[in-house]
Amino acid sequence: MTSHNNTSNSSSSSSGAVGPGATSGSGQTTMVDRLKLLYPNVNEAVDQLPRSWSSQDKCTTIGLTQNNLRVHYKGVGKSHTDAASVRTPYPIPAACGLYYFEVKIISKGRDGYMGIGLTAHPHFKMNRLPGWDKQSYGYHGDDGNSFCSSGNGQPYGPTFTTGDIIGCGVNLVDNTCFYTKNGHHLGIAFRDLPPRLYPTVGLQTPGEVVDANFGQEPFKFDIEDMLKELRAATKATIYNFPLPDDQGDWTVILHKMVSSYLVHHGYSSTADTFARTTGQSLQEDMASIKNRQKIIKLVLSGRMGQAIEQTVRLYPGLLESNQNLLFMLKCRQFIEMVNGSDFDLGSGSSRTSPVQTSVIQSTKSYQNGNTVPDTIPDGSGDNQGLSKSNVHSNNGTCIEDDYSNDVEMENGHTNNAAVNSSSNGYKNGNSTVLNDSLDDDDDDEEEEVVDGTRDEEMDVDSSLSPNCKSASALAARSGVERMLEFGRELFQMSQRLEKEQGVNETNQKMLEDAFSLLAYSNPWASPLGWQLCPSRRESVCAALNSAILESMSYSWRPPLEVCIAHACELLRLMSSSSLGACAFVSVEDVLTQQQHH
Repeated sequence: MTSHNNTSNSSSSSSGAVGPGATSGSGQTTMVDRLKLLYPNVNEAVDQLPRSWSSQDKCTTIGLTQNNLRVHYKGVGKSHTDAASVRTPYPIPAACGLYYFEVKIISKGRDGYMGIGLTAHPHFKMNRLPGWDKQSYGYHGDDGNSFCSSGNGQPYGPTFTTGDIIGCGVNLVDNTCFYTKNGHHLGIAFRDLPPRLYPTVGLQTPGEVVDANFGQEPFKFDIEDMLKELRAATKATIYNFPLPDDQGDWTVILHKMVSSYLVHHGYSSTADTFARTTGQSLQEDMASIKNRQKIIKLVLSGRMGQAIEQTVRLYPGLLESNQNLLFMLKCRQFIEMVNGSDFDLGSGSSRTSPVQTSVIQSTKSYQNGNTVPDTIPDGSGDNQGLSKSNVHSNNGTCIEDDYSNDVEMENGHTNNAAVNSSSNGYKNGNSTVLNDSLDDDDDDEEEEVVDGTRDEEMDVDSSLSPNCKSASALAARSGVERMLEFGRELFQMSQRLEKEQGVNETNQKMLEDAFSLLAYSNPWASPLGWQLCPSRRESVCAALNSAILESMSYSWRPPLEVCIAHACELLRLMSSSSLGACAFVSVEDVLTQQQHH
């Protein structure tokens, strides 16, 4: 159908009726899950996916029902001036790589003057069919023509009518558009498309009704197969990328990167062996690496008091000059006291029995100064409900907090000691590296002597005699008193830092979350129980390790992690620059592929 010029406009805005995570209707939840599978690299915190038609960006003669997925024409439909269109509230994100939606013709109405396509301009005239105006593209049902920014159509495909399913696909790698009819590919309709395209549908005569499927239901066309092909082609381009002739120089650089990574994380034995094998010399002396290794082990085992003592002894002045780091360490120490992992409870080398893992339970042991031995968990009663095995949230996973990788350092930069998650969801693996517990570098020091106390687990008889229970209760009371005193000192430190440096929201939340553990009889099962998860030690360990290295004029982040972070940032920039190839590769994929070679 050929268009004629029309100067009238309809209102347009950028809001939609159904957003991500909406729960209006059972199909909506399914849509969310399917879209994440189709477009896993889209970060919807930055770029929302089109999920429905916009209740605002439409002509007044367009009606929307069924969660804004059904479109019907409400106008008189006497001429082309009565055309009406609606678009989605959000454009197609480049990180989709290949985007696809389908429209089912419920009724062709009187004449079947329907157009399905795309619009680029945010102020597209909604009283026009897609394809008639500049930067709009459409496939029309009455004549099968394609319209590219013009009222004059070009022969493209078959006509479509009631019962047909028309698909529209956008290849964001080569900037082309294709259509399908009832699951059959019709070929490329448009080339050299602009970025930020909005799915659009237009109707013109009474009785026309169409339903949209943005991915909430399986498509008629096998788009997943096309996605697999594009993903494979993109990965092949990366894996087959030609390297320069000077392979020897590249090998030396890679060896240095691996060596610096091992040294950074304290793998002393592995680093030494790798250096000798590749003919390198270690940048840091072995004694220094082992000192850091010792501190890393202490932090990862939850013995924060000893870790702080060792840091002060081995690296004098470090924590005094970095008060925010010291505050983070002490907050973690308080959490480990609640957890029962920081054995000294802030008092030299004394240790508390493992039966006193719950500070709250210990507090209940003496109310108003009266000891109640029967409430001390002895490993054989109902108090088993306070088991550390319940460190996770109710859904079985450790909940991420929002400050563990965001500690402000005194040197002016944020110490994300591990390369944090970027927009494509990649985490550099620092946490998994630290979680290895430095197994390859134990050097027969499994029972390490610190402050004259040998680090070995205490075997506690669960069938304690009454006298032993009484002694445990007294020890619990003493331990709780020491913890409360430590908490008061920590609060005073936070007030001092706030007075000296101003309000620090990260420190405030860190302290509030730590202190809030005391409000629960079973802190491990509480909403804040994620703090007790052993994995939460890793970010603290990474921050301390990086600060130590910086104090010795070494990089706070190893070059290997810098390269990975750089690659992640490039993928993010590709997405923001509308380069669709970013959708078909991730750093994790490349690393996994290399491991298989």
